[in-house]
Amino acid sequence: MNTLAHAGPGPWVLFIPLVWAAVILTVVTVLRRTGRLRGLRGPGPRPAYDEQSPIALLGHRFAAGEIDEDEYWRRLTVLEEQFGRTAGPKGRAA
Repeated sequence: MNTLAHAGPGPWVLFIPLVWAAVILTVVTVLRRTGRLRGLRGPGPRPAYDEQSPIALLGHRFAAGEIDEDEYWRRLTVLEEQFGRTAGPKGRAA
């Protein structure tokens, strides 16, 4: 008589750890997407301002080449005074 008890567990013994790995991966993915695992979110901090803020729009215009550097810094100074943004290194915006 040849039963599983005498022949050993066989290759199906890997099934249980694979199921647990899939369950853990699914839970971590769901928590990351819902924002509950803040330490495991993507790289870098979130921006301190909204993407539609005047400072962000000014940065986009400068990056696109619509305004030059002098005009960018002049306008940024005015916006910082209005919105009270703190200064970063060398007295410029962080």
